[in-house]
Amino acid sequence: MGSEEPMMSDDARPVHRVAVDAFWMDATEVTNEQFAKFAEATRYVTVAERTPRAEDFPGAPPENLVAGSVVFAAPPKPVPLDNHFQWWRYEKGANWRRPAGPKSSLEGRMKFPVVHVSYEDAAAYATWAGKRLPTEAEWEFAARGGLDRKAYVWGDEFRPGGRYMANSFQGHFPDKNTVDDGYRATAAVRSFPPNAFGLYDVAGNVWEWVSDWYRADYYKTLAASGAVSRNPQGPPDSFDPSEPGTKKRVHKGGSFLCTDQYCARYMPGGRGKGEPDTGTDHLGFRCVRGVS
Repeated sequence: MGSEEPMMSDDARPVHRVAVDAFWMDATEVTNEQFAKFAEATRYVTVAERTPRAEDFPGAPPENLVAGSVVFAAPPKPVPLDNHFQWWRYEKGANWRRPAGPKSSLEGRMKFPVVHVSYEDAAAYATWAGKRLPTEAEWEFAARGGLDRKAYVWGDEFRPGGRYMANSFQGHFPDKNTVDDGYRATAAVRSFPPNAFGLYDVAGNVWEWVSDWYRADYYKTLAASGAVSRNPQGPPDSFDPSEPGTKKRVHKGGSFLCTDQYCARYMPGGRGKGEPDTGTDHLGFRCVRGVS
């Protein structure tokens, strides 16, 4: 696990050895079609569809306590990359049913990955489906498809033979996407080649929730033992030095916004992170189950 690639952040180091027991993994990210069946069967209401409670946001003006979610909004001109709030905005009325806001819909998007799902939402779907969310170790083992320490889930070159292998960002991030791979935002699942295990979009398209709490020093802790870590379940708590008081879960796989100019974490050893109660328009999930 992990990556020594220069573009990776320190939390992906050092590379360390892990063993996982056999499991089955969904071939694709959970789609809008699949999530709709769950929501209809259970009448589930996602976090993004719920009106925020005043007690959870003390001091917030009432007019801001409106259900919604976070969406990417390209700035009109180049901006410094040290403040991600320049390309994200809270969109009132955005949720999995209306991924771009209240005027959008799922028409023509049923085979696209569901987005705007929190960790709670993803775990609820997994339980309903008789599955669970993967651990970070399981996810990375599956994404690598049997390849050992390769930069990408398909090998060492980002575009072998000039072919785009994943849905990512082309152009100048974040203001100009040239859409060279054919997709400005999410793509329908199976739009790009699978890895050697037959798994689609384990690089790019949308980030995926896994079950581990996030700690920036977790890989160092595992490596320090000197032993092979078997079925690691993640640290017992969360700590992000950039936001010490905020608990986060791990994301894996990168998204349609990843680029070597800012975030190249479509590499299998890369790590993302996010607050469990927060979804975005580039975050989804897939499930696993044990081998019986």
